[in-house]
Amino acid sequence: MGINVAVIGAGSWGTTVAALAAANTDTVLWARRPQLAEVINATHINTDYLPAFTLPATLRATSDLAAAVGMADVLVMAVPSHGYREVAAEAAQHLRAWVPIVSLTKGVEKSSLKRMSEVTVDEMPGHPVAVLTGPNLAKEILGGQPAASVVAINDETIATELQRIFTRPSLRIYTNPDVVGCEVGGVVKNIIAIAAGMAEGMGFGDNTRATIITRGLAEMTRLGTAMGAQAGTFAGLAGIGDLIATCSSKQSRNNTVGLELGAGRKIKDILAGMSMVAEGVKSSPPVLDLARRYGVDMPITEQVVAVCHKGRSASDALSALMQRSTKSELA
Repeated sequence: MGINVAVIGAGSWGTTVAALAAANTDTVLWARRPQLAEVINATHINTDYLPAFTLPATLRATSDLAAAVGMADVLVMAVPSHGYREVAAEAAQHLRAWVPIVSLTKGVEKSSLKRMSEVTVDEMPGHPVAVLTGPNLAKEILGGQPAASVVAINDETIATELQRIFTRPSLRIYTNPDVVGCEVGGVVKNIIAIAAGMAEGMGFGDNTRATIITRGLAEMTRLGTAMGAQAGTFAGLAGIGDLIATCSSKQSRNNTVGLELGAGRKIKDILAGMSMVAEGVKSSPPVLDLARRYGVDMPITEQVVAVCHKGRSASDALSALMQRSTKSELA
């Protein structure tokens, strides 16, 4: 008997992961809006998020959450962090016992400061929880460009099966038992990408980007290890790999937000013109709160919060970073 996969959330990355799984096993994609589900079934195209790509004919879409979840042997959550708990609670009512859940969401819940795997445990107790993460820009993955990703879970048997489900000839899936590290990497890299975008939007070049990426990695590693993650995770795909991709690509929503901020636009105007969520904007305040809880210094994150939520200009934020007291790189 084959494995039934249900992907909850038909944004660009949820659709991409559903397409990957559909090549290997029976897969259904849940879209909140019935019109989008109907279009995907009729045309095999997600016209809202990935209009240039044809999806596998075997991939089915539905707007019926109960139907999608009720038959799932693996449930994939691709819902933005601000709506994750609500959808998880609703899905839990239809989920069979012990079904593994895979989170694709790279965010922190604002009210609780919980990672999405922790929110999943709250709303779906008794289910194994995994995280799929890495340097995975949706359009490149869907276009078949060579890439790699990580599935993080501390159960080797489930990890191996998830590895099989999502692997494609152009996508290598690695396993990693460090769920905390993989999630922290996925969250913090979005914040650092905003900073990298701001620098580029202000006209600065590769040296500045490299500095932000490197010092951003230090922030990511400090927070992750304080929370119990393995330092080595941040030298891998879920850490530096995802950080480089997100800080360097114009496909990154977070990097794009930073570019516009660096060019002098207001955050409310930038977000009003976006159809998809830039998780780094929403996640930066709770990540800074986590840093303070664990006694971790995260100056880049602090400045991103100041620009995105307190009205500071990008130029003032950069000046604040450059004027910090000198110290050892290894401190």
